[in-house]
Amino acid sequence: MGNKKIRIANIVGTRPNYIKIAPLFKKMKCINKFEPLLIHTGQHYDAEMSGIFFKDLELHTPDIYLGIGSGTQAGQTAKVMIALEEVFIHKRPDLVLVVGDVNSTLASAIVSAKLHIPLAHVEAGLRSFDRIMPEEINRIVTDTLSDYLFTTCIDANRNLYKEGIPKSKVFFVGNIMIDTLMLFKQKAANLNVAECKFTLRPQQYALLTLHRPENVDGNLSLEKILRALETISKNISIIFPAHPRTRKQIELFGLKKYFSNSNIRLVEPLGYLEFFNLMLNAKFVLTDSGGIQEETTVLGIPCLTLRRNTERPITITRGTNTLVGIESDRIIQEARRIIRGRYKKGKAIELWDGKTSERIVKILYERLTSSKKAK
Repeated sequence: MGNKKIRIANIVGTRPNYIKIAPLFKKMKCINKFEPLLIHTGQHYDAEMSGIFFKDLELHTPDIYLGIGSGTQAGQTAKVMIALEEVFIHKRPDLVLVVGDVNSTLASAIVSAKLHIPLAHVEAGLRSFDRIMPEEINRIVTDTLSDYLFTTCIDANRNLYKEGIPKSKVFFVGNIMIDTLMLFKQKAANLNVAECKFTLRPQQYALLTLHRPENVDGNLSLEKILRALETISKNISIIFPAHPRTRKQIELFGLKKYFSNSNIRLVEPLGYLEFFNLMLNAKFVLTDSGGIQEETTVLGIPCLTLRRNTERPITITRGTNTLVGIESDRIIQEARRIIRGRYKKGKAIELWDGKTSERIVKILYERLTSSKKAK
């Protein structure tokens, strides 16, 4: 076993996964003892957008692409499980590493456990305490099955301990998203997306993302949000790179009227660097994304989260994030406060320092090489 490399299967399925895996995969490639594999389930199946993200993040082409595509929660998870079982049996990884809380994460965790392959979960312990969210189910099950639980904050550690996870499995390492943010901040800052694409100058616009099922799958919830945005856009332009599914729901519910006479720019999805540049120069961000709550906190950009709860409360208690729900009046009120220059300033968060990937790889190296020797 002495010269045999440790094979680590790194699983990605969606664009946020690429952002989280990029710094980790690069660090693993620098360890001679490791043989990292990049496996893309294809949960986000837009080949062009995936290609842009891989290029922006300087990730090489996946070693294995499963091409799963869309489906129901259960259907998509099942298809990933079936495909991954075959891959794991053939490739025999020594460790499976998953990030975040998407269906590909859950599927990987279940298959790993069934095949008795050790599992590492990056971003473990995050909880919204809302089991209506499919992501919450994915997080809980993945954490239960994991052997290495890498957390972003002490709150996540506490959540895991309350659920009975042994402390020996839990490692507070910081936020992997911030590693990528720091790696590419200068490259993104050198772009001029707002002016070149939208003839807008810095601070003259707000940036919006909207994709969660609880927000876009219901006519009432989506219209409440769009009604607020229409009002806000009378005071500031809003750039809205729309997820394909969100755009489909807008058309399905007959809500395109909110864009015809407003200052909301409904545009195609953007690559990582272009979106990052828009975020850097935005007056504020409106979002239902978890990762953007963290990124805006580190960048010191006001963020309004269009959700009733968040699994990242530290972005509220120490960051620039405000939870506003989906009621029109509250969204408008908080947006106007920011436009008038009244918004909270964030504070530094422990270990959100761009070195999380180093800490994770160091722990894995020490634990996995010692276990190999023991065999």
